[in-house]
Amino acid sequence: YFSLISEKTSSIDPALLRECASVIQSTHTSGGKLLIVGNGGSAAMASHLTVDFLKSAGVRAMNFNEADLITCFSNDYGYEHWVSKAFEAYADPGDLAIIISSSGRSANMLNAAIKASKLKLGIITVSGFTADNPLRQLGDINLWVDSKSYNVVEMTHHIWLLSIIDFISESKARLDEPKA
Repeated sequence: YFSLISEKTSSIDPALLRECASVIQSTHTSGGKLLIVGNGGSAAMASHLTVDFLKSAGVRAMNFNEADLITCFSNDYGYEHWVSKAFEAYADPGDLAIIISSSGRSANMLNAAIKASKLKLGIITVSGFTADNPLRQLGDINLWVDSKSYNVVEMTHHIWLLSIIDFISESKARLDEPKA
């Protein structure tokens, strides 16, 4: 298992992770925030990432994992539209959506990506399973892991996304170092 996780986490081009970090930093510098969403384990990951972007990287971020918001929007608009409705309510020009879906086929994540595009938000998608999954076709930047195992996909996503946070945090720390 550890060899497989190592193989999958190493399968990405580091330049793609640096590109994500650059877009996130640009979003922050221009006054935008991150909107991080997912279902199930990916929603839990969105919560973790939100805290770490805020605390460690100093980047404003939010997720929509409040039960009352999810159940209200799901009841009123249907589960497949609740995230897109949250984007309508909370997104501002210049924000960046990070949309996480292991399969890349979850209707509410696909609708969220479509809404983010209509709102002219930047979009980073994070998916797995098949290379031709629909979510992967909707992002400006797409992080994809070649696996059909939920745990392998989710663990790989988590490591990649946390590495972006660490990269931003370390870059910020280097800039804040006193010059000799």
